[in-house]
Amino acid sequence: MKVLYASSEAFPFAMSGGLADVAGALPKALRRRLIGCRVVMPLYGCISEEMRAKMTFITSITVSVAWRRQYCGIFEAHMDGVIYYFIDNQYYFKRDGLYGHYDDAERFAFFSRAVLDIIPHIGFTPDIIHCNDWQTALVPVYLNTMYRGSEPYSNIKTVFTIHNIQYQGKYGKELNGDVLGIPYESESIIEYDDCVNFMKGAIQCADKVTTVSPTYAREILDPYYSHGLDNILKQFTYKLTGIVNGIDYDVYNPETDNLIFKNYGVDDIGNKAYNKKMLQRELGLPEKDGAPLIGMVTRLVKHKGLDLVKRVFEELLRADLQFAVLGSGEWEFETFFHEMAAKYPDKVGLKLGFNPQLAHKIYAGADMFLMPSQSEPCGLAQMVALRYGTIPIVRETGGLNDTISDSGDGCGNGFTFRNYNAHEMEETVWRAFAGYQDKDGWDILRKRAMECDNSWGVSANAYIRLYKEIAGR
Repeated sequence: MKVLYASSEAFPFAMSGGLADVAGALPKALRRRLIGCRVVMPLYGCISEEMRAKMTFITSITVSVAWRRQYCGIFEAHMDGVIYYFIDNQYYFKRDGLYGHYDDAERFAFFSRAVLDIIPHIGFTPDIIHCNDWQTALVPVYLNTMYRGSEPYSNIKTVFTIHNIQYQGKYGKELNGDVLGIPYESESIIEYDDCVNFMKGAIQCADKVTTVSPTYAREILDPYYSHGLDNILKQFTYKLTGIVNGIDYDVYNPETDNLIFKNYGVDDIGNKAYNKKMLQRELGLPEKDGAPLIGMVTRLVKHKGLDLVKRVFEELLRADLQFAVLGSGEWEFETFFHEMAAKYPDKVGLKLGFNPQLAHKIYAGADMFLMPSQSEPCGLAQMVALRYGTIPIVRETGGLNDTISDSGDGCGNGFTFRNYNAHEMEETVWRAFAGYQDKDGWDILRKRAMECDNSWGVSANAYIRLYKEIAGR
């Protein structure tokens, strides 16, 4: 079985969010299970010289972008047993940031065509092309409408994974003729709700559509979660399945993590207290072991539940607890946390921005981890928190619902609430606060959390079964 994994980002080369973690970890897990999985992604200008030094130039070709042809360099690198291909075009990819440019539609239409065009030149004809989010959503569309009748494309199957349905690749209909180049008789495939919609095309053309958790696969059939795509998804529910993500246990391992202050493990957890003390010191907080430290590593945006936090934050701060907050996002929430850190310097430690090293320190040093998301397709942070013995407090949505169960029954691994309500979230924090006061019970809960298996093993096996099903193996 051969799989070409197409992604707009992948750890450790370029990343902006959870997709990069998945694209960096799942192919490794597949390789370990004797699946020939290779990754293809753009060669961004932000990729470090250290990483570029590991790349080998294969060849260059030209790729059609509607009526024009553009240069496409093909580079290859090997890392952790996985072969990576990089699509080079400096006009499209040598820029600041991965996304958010005026011509993103053209950039990723080029990338999607390149994913298919490089196949005859890399000595690897996949059985499956696994595409991810709107940036690669045109791959199944191009394959079905323009490549299917010729070799080596005739037997290739496609899987399309929705990591976040909010971002669909929606543009005006005029885009097709000048940028996408979909044949006139097939234009309806990418048209939806009076616009061009990349994701809709992938849902219609892919052999299987997956989401990153079973709960999210059910939720996106509801207009509340679907961002307008529920009607098309209901037409293709026979394709739809949910497979929860895992986390890379090589990257997130408190026993070996060189980004935290001191290593520890489930059977030797003493150094977690040292990590807490040093994190408090780094954030300018009083070194209080008895006060629970609640971590948040998040994008500071509304759908992450920040409006709930904002509503009851000062009520929570009346108790003997502390917050460690890392993230960036909307001005409203950045300003709010900045004001709270200034007003309560002994209770709120804040760092705005993206800082992987500090993120690891928060996972290791915090006692609890708050994720009150309005929607969360999968979420990786709650699984990382479990790995480090930091107890999640989450809303029961998407992957949070699939990975965290309430400890009120004596068997769960965290604290959960159902409704998107600030006071319900606050009550759940108070339950966690009370649980923290029972040191023996908290130690049992923390050990149970660290023993949860959220590695990629189970998820990789589920993907392999899916690949075999559509390949007829």
